[in-house]
Amino acid sequence: MKFELRLPVATIRLFVLIGVIACSPPVNAGELFVGAATVSITPDGPVSLTGQRHTRIAKKVESPCTATALAIETRDDDRSIDQVVFVSCDLVAIRGDGGLKNLVLAELGETLEGFSGEKLILNATHTHTAPTLIDGRYKLPETGVMLPKEYREFLVKRLAAIITEAWTKREPAQVAWGLGHAVIAQNRRAVYSDGTAQMYGATNSDKFRGLEGNEDHGVEILYFWNEKDELIATSINVACPSQEVGGRSAVNADFWHPVREALRKKYGEQLMVLAWTGAAGDQVSRLMYRKDAEERMRKLRGIDRLEELARRIVTTWEDVYQVVKADRRDDVLLEHQVKDVLLPYRKVTAQEAEQAAREVEKMTDPKEVWNRRWHGQVVERYETQRKELPNYEMELHAVRLGDVVVVTNDFELFTDFGVQIKARSPALQTFVIQLCGPGSYVPTTRAVAGGGYSAVAQSSVVGPDGAQVLVNETSVLIDSLWRPKQKVTLAAP
Repeated sequence: MKFELRLPVATIRLFVLIGVIACSPPVNAGELFVGAATVSITPDGPVSLTGQRHTRIAKKVESPCTATALAIETRDDDRSIDQVVFVSCDLVAIRGDGGLKNLVLAELGETLEGFSGEKLILNATHTHTAPTLIDGRYKLPETGVMLPKEYREFLVKRLAAIITEAWTKREPAQVAWGLGHAVIAQNRRAVYSDGTAQMYGATNSDKFRGLEGNEDHGVEILYFWNEKDELIATSINVACPSQEVGGRSAVNADFWHPVREALRKKYGEQLMVLAWTGAAGDQVSRLMYRKDAEERMRKLRGIDRLEELARRIVTTWEDVYQVVKADRRDDVLLEHQVKDVLLPYRKVTAQEAEQAAREVEKMTDPKEVWNRRWHGQVVERYETQRKELPNYEMELHAVRLGDVVVVTNDFELFTDFGVQIKARSPALQTFVIQLCGPGSYVPTTRAVAGGGYSAVAQSSVVGPDGAQVLVNETSVLIDSLWRPKQKVTLAAP
């Protein structure tokens, strides 16, 4: 007996549709185009430095602060599929009256054909020896020093110029990604027997019980080549701020300067190096323990601490480069999503407000501008929240490039939250860039309980609850980039 299977036309069409979906390439895959540029953002004359509580005027430059732009686009023939422009800046944060990004976009105007302003991402390396961006932050001399307003105008023009240059220089390119490891960061919050914690606290005490949180020694790296097989750009993501020499009174790009110098010397001046600081609000490159042994090894090598840190980053960069340089892509999926997220402000208690108000009353010296503002804003937040408890508005970016994703936040985000984001991500590698906005620490619940600078209300606009909202919003946005997005073509009946 012979059986013949007869299916309805609608069912056949459904099977055809499923087959088309399964076999179709991702909609956003396209030919890769990349351009990059760099510029000094160091002024010629004396300038106020930020990153400390007291006024510092830099009259010399130990190493130039720079900004580096990387423009990435994918195309389908002449049609642009998606784009992103990263700009890494040797600054303490992306801040300034009017918003630095808004000022840069206003300077650019409509001059860049095909460029969408929402696709621009600025980040700071958090060097504490960079010029001040905010008016009134410090008591400054009336003459002889570039004022913050003047520096902002200088900076904005230079950032607009390199964004224009990078965008204009876009050319067919290849990309590779890889993971290395380098010990740069140490958790900088020492915990003691009474449960308190202190940033940079002494560890050679019988009351010392350990460092408070995790460290992330992974180094996430992107490499870009042009059609001449020249390395034209690289992005290096290290979960540590660049503030090894943060107390000096001279302009200094910190450990990223010798990293750039070493890589460009070996691989060519055309190589643009972007420094991306990972989630590292509770981290530092300065030594917290085992100091004598570390210093002995450094002296035996005949290098200073900045060169030692650079040596570690460059060594892992070259190790990864040798592994991944044969695994390049010129046709990749690029998808860039931007979302405005609302994060609950950290609630100020009555006790915290009263204590802050007492501190403000003590500060009668005009030089105490920074400290008076630091305590005063806690009192202001307390009064505001008695009427309403507004949210912190943050622009969140998630950029998928092939198998990897890059996500951003405004803060000095404690490393535990960066680890959460990476652990939950479906991407092969997840790059977390902090300080894409004005900053302020985002501590863990454990840190808030321990207290101390970086965990108290004065240091923290968004607290642990807001951090979890940020982690969840970031994870949801990353997940959306990994949902199937295929072309759908219905077959004729």
